[in-house]
Amino acid sequence: MLTGPLFIRMSRRFIFSSESVGEGHPDKVCDTISDAVLDACLTQDRQSRVACETYAKSNVVIVGGEITIPKLKKEHKSLTTVLNIDKIVRETIAEIGYVNEDDVFHANKVFISNIITDQSADISQGVDQTDAAGKGHAEQGAGDQGLMFGFACDETPELMPAPIMFAHRLGRELTRIRKSGECGWLRPDAKSQVSVIYEDNKPVGISNVVISTQHVADVKHSEIKDFCIENVIRKVLPSEMLNDSTEFLINPTGRFVVGGPQGDTGLTGRKIIVDSYGGMGRHGGGAFSGKDPSKVDRSAAYMGRWVAKNVVAAGLASRCEVQFAYAIGHPQPVSVHINTFLTNTVDEEKIENAVKSVFSFKPADIVEQLDLLRPIYSKTTNYGHFGKIDDPDITWESTDRAKDLKAAAK
Repeated sequence: MLTGPLFIRMSRRFIFSSESVGEGHPDKVCDTISDAVLDACLTQDRQSRVACETYAKSNVVIVGGEITIPKLKKEHKSLTTVLNIDKIVRETIAEIGYVNEDDVFHANKVFISNIITDQSADISQGVDQTDAAGKGHAEQGAGDQGLMFGFACDETPELMPAPIMFAHRLGRELTRIRKSGECGWLRPDAKSQVSVIYEDNKPVGISNVVISTQHVADVKHSEIKDFCIENVIRKVLPSEMLNDSTEFLINPTGRFVVGGPQGDTGLTGRKIIVDSYGGMGRHGGGAFSGKDPSKVDRSAAYMGRWVAKNVVAAGLASRCEVQFAYAIGHPQPVSVHINTFLTNTVDEEKIENAVKSVFSFKPADIVEQLDLLRPIYSKTTNYGHFGKIDDPDITWESTDRAKDLKAAAK
């Protein structure tokens, strides 16, 4: 029996949809704050342990979690003396764009609660590269148990599924236009969704595009609709994928003035499908934002993307999913599995063996291979953690191991 998020359908026409959200979406506001805190910690000490969660509603922001900065302990300094959470939160909200006088959620007016504590010593001893009673080894272990997936396919230049990449393009363009000042009625909260038509497992058209964007009160719906179709959709989506049958749904409720945390609650880690593959590739369930790379929820998901992308780039398959799993404190994955959905050009077992020979899945090795102990995570937060091929800091988008994989799989 064929299994997977989207197994191969021979000579079958179907439609697949994915969504994206803008920087001003309440959940993304919280993701952005959490990653800004993470980057601030890594700037202080690259060995920082960070699990930062943010909650936002109306004019309140709560920042919690567990943070330990070893350098501070050695210098006998407290976290609050070097990490100004209030400043990080306000600057992040301002950069997103919640600075309008009529914003209930406003960078300078929100009430901020900081309930951050130290990382649990029980977790720390499992992750540290030191021996401990009951641990059984002195290597760095996984920061938690769990399973992670990586995915890649040949549908776009980024080797990502077309629906999620198209949805991200719309969100990026809306944000670019808003921040450039080209359109005065746009506000930060926004969502996009694209439905792609597949024939013989290849994207051949777009059946539906949805954009919901927050706006000022006095702009007409017709103006919003025309602008989004002509200046956003037709500008960033492939013209050959659009036709007279493509349906455009722009602010389909008719009004979207109340947005952001004023209109809906925000919480770190609730947009994991937006962050990954738009539902085309499976997700292990662990969120990314606010977590340092000792947390395999994040680092191993990045590793999975790197592996899957290199498999496709090597021509070993046109679609690849990697799954692996960890036990907390254990230095090796408990399983590694490759699925190419019958698109493999060599035996799948050979691909799996090649992957295991070329890559190391130990948590410490993942951090080293991808150079993850850097304050780069604010670059990942919005418009997907995967597919950003133009930024050298996003090391998991490199295809530098494709040649080695191809040779190992012979």
